[in-house]
Parts: sequence; C-alpha cells; structure tokens
Amino acid sequence: MAKVATRIVLDKKTLKKALRELADVDPDIARALEEAGTPELRDMPTGYGGLMRSIVGQQVSVHAARSIWLRLEAAVPSMEPAAFLAQTDEQLRAVGLSGAKVKYGRSLATDIVEGRIDFSTLDDLDDAAAIAMLTQAKGIGPWTAEIYLMFAHGRPDIMPGLDLGLVVAAQHLKKLRTRPDAKRLLKIAEAWRPWRSAAALVLWHYRRNMPDWSAREKNGEKKT
Repeated sequence: MAKVATRIVLDKKTLKKALRELADVDPDIARALEEAGTPELRDMPTGYGGLMRSIVGQQVSVHAARSIWLRLEAAVPSMEPAAFLAQTDEQLRAVGLSGAKVKYGRSLATDIVEGRIDFSTLDDLDDAAAIAMLTQAKGIGPWTAEIYLMFAHGRPDIMPGLDLGLVVAAQHLKKLRTRPDAKRLLKIAEAWRPWRSAAALVLWHYRRNMPDWSAREKNGEKKT
C-alpha cells in the first residue's frame, strides 16, 4: 500500500488557509462564502466509534441518527469492537439499529479484532489506500470511508462524489442545467485540489443555506 510522505491535517488553522486559496481560484466558491458564510470544521471520533457512527447515520435523518447513536453509546459506552460484539442482536436492535446495521457493526468489529483494519497504520496510507482498507468491511462503502477520513482524520483533499448534498450544491453554485453525476462532480473538483475537503464543507454549508432547505428538512431529508 502507498504511504504518505508528509500529511497536512485539515484543522482550524489550515481551514482558513484553504478557504482563502479556494476563493482565490474559484469565484463561485468566493460567492458561496459571501452568501452563506464560513463553514465550521467538523469532527468525528477516530477508530471503531467513528466508523460505527457513520453506519448509524446511513439512510436516516440527522435527528433519527442522533437518537440511535445516543442509545448505542449508553449500551456500549467504550465503543470498542469487543464490547460491541458482546451485545446480543436483540440488545442492539433495541437501541434502534436495523438488522443490516447490526450485521455491519459486527463485521466491522470482527475486521478490526482480526487485524484486517488497523487504525494504527491508517495515517501512514495515502487516501486511496486508506479507503481500500476501510471498505473491506461490509457496510463501509466509499462514501462512508471518505466521510470518516475527512472528519475523523482531517484528510484535506477528499471529495465524496456520491454525496447527494454536494451534487445538489454544485449544480446550484455552478448554475448547471442538469445535476452532475459523481464523475462530473469530481472533474469540477479538480480545480479545488489540494483542498477538496474544505470545498466540500463550503458546498454542504451552502446547501444548508439554500432557500428550499427548510422544506426539505421538514420532509426528513438527511443533512450531511
């Protein structure tokens, strides 16, 4: 697996630098920042807890995900793989996990316990290799791995092309006639290297401040 030579972490200081540089190279990003304001840096727990939180949030609203996560944390306070595996399926379903998410949580925990996913080496890998390691687990697709690396490990140059919120925001920001697919979004995002993660934060923030968002939120659309 390819290793990273010197890795920049997206933190509060580097986010400011990233936003300045993005605004300089892309007038649309500059306009988004002017209209919607500066996005906040997000964080997520590293390790099993962070990935499990991503699994919990799959295909549900933010409100529902938060409620399930709080109940899961109460049931498994350490959020260690072995502690999760010690829970019965009935106990895990009782906190709100679907049958599929119980399986995904167990699969991920087993991969970590058996060494197929090794968080101690993750920061030494480049983005592609890190994503490849994480997506070995059932229920961890590219989007989940990318979100985890962005928020838990501060990877600065990731653009989750499959994220609906990013696609919708890019269409409006770039005034595109049709919604871009993942391939086109990634092509647009080439101009935002090496700060694509910061650009994604801008797009999500811009999306949440678009005029139609309140109606979508009432209908239960998941925020990212």
